[in-house]
Amino acid sequence: MAIFAPLMLPVERRLQTAAVLVWIAALGMSITVFFYLCTIRYLWPFIIIYLLWILMVDQAPEHGGRRSHLWRNWIGWTYFARYFPMTLIKEGDLDPSKNYIFGYHPHGIISLGAVCTFGTEGLGFSKNYPGIIPHLLTLQSNFQIPFYRDYIMANGMASVSKQSCERILNSGPGNSITIVVGGAQESLGAKPGTLDLTLKKRLGFIKLALVNGASLVPTLAFGENDLYELYSTDHTSKMYHLQQSMKSILGWTMPMFNGRGVFNYEFGLMPRRKPVAIVIGEPIHVEKVEGSPSTEQLEALQKKYIDALLGIWDRYKDTYAVGRTQDLQIIE
Repeated sequence: MAIFAPLMLPVERRLQTAAVLVWIAALGMSITVFFYLCTIRYLWPFIIIYLLWILMVDQAPEHGGRRSHLWRNWIGWTYFARYFPMTLIKEGDLDPSKNYIFGYHPHGIISLGAVCTFGTEGLGFSKNYPGIIPHLLTLQSNFQIPFYRDYIMANGMASVSKQSCERILNSGPGNSITIVVGGAQESLGAKPGTLDLTLKKRLGFIKLALVNGASLVPTLAFGENDLYELYSTDHTSKMYHLQQSMKSILGWTMPMFNGRGVFNYEFGLMPRRKPVAIVIGEPIHVEKVEGSPSTEQLEALQKKYIDALLGIWDRYKDTYAVGRTQDLQIIE
């Protein structure tokens, strides 16, 4: 197998790579540009004002973000989806007069399927679900990074805090949220050919659904874990303990992984060209509970949700997970 990409490739493939690179490089480019601007002394007053605005004034991340329909509909997102390629499988219609909580599984390394499905129109979400306004949620710390925060808010992303979730769900019909349920912990087990979900103890989104009367929509991405090679670490190793410490302090951690590059196939931060099929299941209707839900109510709804997720796996595993090394497992 060739290590380096050929110089002569179809323009279509180059555009696909460029579109994915726009997303992958966004964080690094944002930080680089910010620090470069900090070296220009006459910009310092503007930089200080901008930082104060981020840290003390702007509440957009807690109020649904600042989505740009123009940016979400950028033609590049279509090329982004074709790079892998990604496919959206719709199992049922959603009533635009209701609010929904989409639970996305698995986290993978950087949840690229969630970004393409709910953060862009690369897979035609709005055409498939007219009247549903998705907000892909991420850690509040991402909105403290200059420029990057504005970039991801344009995609319709917002904070995953409880207050943010409730504001969105109560801001009118159709307003919905997407939570990558497994979080940073799940990313540490994102091995190709497997689907280990961190779900048993995740009751926060279940409680959110009950308190707000929002229907749950299980979403399973076949192939998300195949986009990068994961260098797993033993639970007794120093690296694993370092990753866990990082997660407890920062709220996120960094798995050891490898992808490909722009001009090579063997190493880099770009994802591998592997198909990803995102199945959006039938909604699970949830009756609003006054006050705090009981343990029995939480566990009953969680079981219903897990059963629906396992149902999606059983229906599609022989089509989209042919090369699996094991079946879906709910590990913790």
